[in-house]
Amino acid sequence: MGRAMALALADSGANVAIGSLLAGTGKQADGELAYLPGERELEETREEIQSRGVRVLALGLDVTCDTSVAEFHRAAEAEFGAIDILANAAGITAEQTISGHPDPLWHKVIDVNLNGIYRTSRLCLPAMIERQWGRIINIASTAASVGAPTSAAYCASKAGVVGLSKCMALEGAAHGVTCNAISPTWVETKFGASWMSDIAEVQEGRSGEAYIADARAANPQNRLIQPSEIGALACFLCRDEAAGLTMQDLTVSGGSLW
Repeated sequence: MGRAMALALADSGANVAIGSLLAGTGKQADGELAYLPGERELEETREEIQSRGVRVLALGLDVTCDTSVAEFHRAAEAEFGAIDILANAAGITAEQTISGHPDPLWHKVIDVNLNGIYRTSRLCLPAMIERQWGRIINIASTAASVGAPTSAAYCASKAGVVGLSKCMALEGAAHGVTCNAISPTWVETKFGASWMSDIAEVQEGRSGEAYIADARAANPQNRLIQPSEIGALACFLCRDEAAGLTMQDLTVSGGSLW
C-alpha cells in the first residue's frame, strides 16, 4: 500500500521519498508477521517512481528507531526541501491471543503500527503547520473497529492509529493541514497473502489459497481490495478539493466488516 501511494502521488507530479525496513535488518520479535522488501525491490520501486518523471529518494527506514526516522527526515528535506505530504504505511501483525501473549511481541506490534506514525508525524507536522499546508495519511484497518481473538495487538494498534489521526487533524485544522486514516479490509498484497496463509495453515490446518478464495467469496463485492485503490484515495486526499476531508476514518472494504 505504501508503494501504491507513492506511485499514485508520483503520477500526479509529486517528488517522492520512500523508506522501508529491509530484509535482514532490524530486530524481529518471535511471532511477528511482516513483509520486508530487499534492496533490489526497493531499487525497482525507486526506478518505477522515477519513470513517472519525478525525483525520488529511496532509503532503508526503521520506524521503531528515533535515529533512523530522524535521518530519513533530514535526507528527504535535504533532497526536496519542505515535506508537504506524509503517508504512513509501515505495519506488522501477530496471531496471538491475550492469554500467553509474549510482551516483546505485543510491544513490537504497537511500536511499528502506532508509535512509528507518532515518530514520523512529530517531525513533519510542525513545519506543515508553519507553512499553512500539509497532508497526513495513515493506514489503519477495519481491524480498528472489529476485533479478532488472535489479533489483539494489531486491532489495538490500528484503533490507536485512528485516534491519533483525529488528534492530529484537530491540531492542524486551523493551519491548512489535514489528517485522515484509511481503513482497508484484506488488500491483495504480498503481506496480506502471507498473513492469510499463516492463519489458514497454523490455525485452521488448510491451505492459504483456500483461505484467500474464501475471503474473496465472503466479501460483498466478491474480491480483494487492490493496492491501487488505496493509492488513488490517498492521492485524492492530497488535492485542494479534499481540504474539507479531515479527521476521517475512511473504510475501503467493498462492504465487508473485517
